[in-house]
Amino acid sequence: MIRNQSSLPIQADISVIRKVLHCSVAYFHSLWLTQYFFPAMGTRGGGSGGGTPAAIILLAVFSAIGGFLFGYDTGVVSGAMILVRDEFELSTVWHELIVSSTIGAAWLAALAAGPATDRFGRRPVILVASVVFTVGAVVMGAAPEKVTLLIGRIIVGLGIGMASMSVPVYLSESSPADLRGRITVTNNIFITGGQLIASVICGAFSKVPQGWRYMLGLAALPSVVQLMGFAFMPESPRWLILKGRLEEARQVLQKIRPADADIDGEVEAIMDAASNDVEEGNIAKVFQSAPVRRALFIGCLLQLFQQISGINTVMYYSASIISMAGVRDQSQAIWLAAATSSVNFFGTFIGLWLVERVGRRSLTLGSLLGSTASLLVLALSFQMAYIHSPDVLVPSTTDDCQASNCGVCTSRSECGFCFIGEVSNITNSSCVAADHSAFNEMSVSGVCANKTILEDDFAVFAYDWCPYQYAWISILGLGLYLAFFSPGMGPMPWTINSEIYPGWARSTCTSITTAVNWASNLLVSLTFLTLTEVLLKHGAFYLYMVLAAVGFLTFYFILPETRGVPLENMERLFSKPFCSRQRRERTNT
Repeated sequence: MIRNQSSLPIQADISVIRKVLHCSVAYFHSLWLTQYFFPAMGTRGGGSGGGTPAAIILLAVFSAIGGFLFGYDTGVVSGAMILVRDEFELSTVWHELIVSSTIGAAWLAALAAGPATDRFGRRPVILVASVVFTVGAVVMGAAPEKVTLLIGRIIVGLGIGMASMSVPVYLSESSPADLRGRITVTNNIFITGGQLIASVICGAFSKVPQGWRYMLGLAALPSVVQLMGFAFMPESPRWLILKGRLEEARQVLQKIRPADADIDGEVEAIMDAASNDVEEGNIAKVFQSAPVRRALFIGCLLQLFQQISGINTVMYYSASIISMAGVRDQSQAIWLAAATSSVNFFGTFIGLWLVERVGRRSLTLGSLLGSTASLLVLALSFQMAYIHSPDVLVPSTTDDCQASNCGVCTSRSECGFCFIGEVSNITNSSCVAADHSAFNEMSVSGVCANKTILEDDFAVFAYDWCPYQYAWISILGLGLYLAFFSPGMGPMPWTINSEIYPGWARSTCTSITTAVNWASNLLVSLTFLTLTEVLLKHGAFYLYMVLAAVGFLTFYFILPETRGVPLENMERLFSKPFCSRQRRERTNT
């Protein structure tokens, strides 16, 4: 009997590992679909001439693993922290510090990665990012206490920051012009795929003892794969040419271009573009060039509007939306969150399919327009849930939590709505003080202060949401938002930023715009809860809707179409003043 009992955890672990492996295989099998979006693969020199060399596909996959690590970390931290905070008894300050430290570290690393890629090359920085991320994942998985975990999160953030800046540049510089958009979008497919796999792993290990160690530590596996694979990848041919290593550049291009490609012509075009700029650009030089200054302005705005158009808020409230729909079981909620991530993941394939068909500009504008409409649906659904929220049947005994209904109650950060019954038939309800030390999952007094009662679903404590019978409207808005955001505003800021700068300024400008992305991410994270308290949840969504609409109008007038434009001609494209008609014209020079 003892022998059988001791074998149960082992059997459970094996079952979990099988499930994770199955889901991982399914994910990478889905990536095989990316070949559909590329011309038929061939070998270099592929004989027949027109096929995409296998080397460029391998280069794209191994590079984009950096995006997978980025997505995995952002997706896994919420699930892992639920378990970590209980085991390490984290305060709210420590919880926020551990989560946000990665964003801050990534911001600093992105700034430093620009000069590093100019001096040492794109490939070495990506290799260093893999090593740093691997070390950080191991530190997190083995952390004996919260300080070590914080150190691991900072190390991982440094790796993410370096990869988020260097990978798009490397992919853009190594890709042929007619495939540049699709190959760069591959990085975003891996980002959203990493978020999807993270959701699956969180679900699989949520009930395993110390499952958070598996969640955080498993990130070391793909980083090791990238490290091993990238050891055999070439340096960016454009960087080699800028450094005067022409023969090496020709050898690289021969491997990653079709057999009938004009290698000498491409080398000459890159040399001509760099002839007046033999040294990499610093900040002063960037701002002295009007075309580069215009491109950098657009690039920063793209990264800014990606973050302030509501993506983090929508993902944050996905759990609340699921709770509003009446899902109480934690495991079901986790798997529904995985379904949400899958919409984001598969939507990116639409972007991959359309980027070279309709162009970057149309994808960006269509995405912002759809996101604006979806945010309106979400805002209206939260407003309806606030207006038609259930009444408080039992008056509060404290002045701070005096409220007439659930909407008023949950708009206060110190209170939560405790109720008994179903959404359509609530028999008892009260507005009570939330227990912040228990991460607002229970109250400090009353029925909802009894953990056993809550676990048995006899009563429900709603901290930042209200039961609402039309919650399907919120779920619809959530799905629509992700379906519109993921093909356009998800990948396009990275794709466009990787291609709109001349070679001498590419690393510097991409470093700046990547830092803007991380700084905007941090700003949204720090102001998000304050906005929901001041404007209420629906007010915050209305604000993000307005910001998305402003983004649409802004890019309608200033964003050019870069599809099919060689990297060496980008500076000429941005030599024109901002004008909507000029922005839409294709440049074939």
